Amino acid sequence: MTEDGGVGKQLRIVEVTEETEDAWRQIHNTIIPASPLSAEEISERRQVNLLTLAYAGEDLVGNATVRSPTDNSDTRTVIVKILPEYRNRGYGTEYLAQMLEVARQLGSQRIETVVLVANVDGMRFAVGNWFCEIDRYVVDGAEYVDLALLPVDPRE
Repeated sequence: MTEDGGVGKQLRIVEVTEETEDAWRQIHNTIIPASPLSAEEISERRQVNLLTLAYAGEDLVGNATVRSPTDNSDTRTVIVKILPEYRNRGYGTEYLAQMLEVARQLGSQRIETVVLVANVDGMRFAVGNWFCEIDRYVVDGAEYVDLALLPVDPRE
């Protein structure tokens, strides 16, 4: 909290390196146990996507992915995951804002995310941050939702 009672910048966000891939993987596998990733898969993803870690002080609180477009579109997928014990403190909102800015700086006109349906907190967070459902599908028995960021805040 800042002196005036507001929430200031709380997070230090760093790009994942070979040395920190395992920390990123552990967060992913904790939050998305239906689709655990191996160390090799993280190394491969890091070659084509931006993977980051978020720290509050010395505490590792979450990870994020900014996926490169898979076609010739200007759509990027931004996925932010916050460990359960650090939720509802503003970390997810701050982290998402920073990752959305990165995606926009990379030229994205459309931003999407994906959430495991069983991750109730993640679904509530995505919808609360102006993402709307565009698709549902099942992979290896787990249901996922693709959501697109609304182009404007409907409250405006």
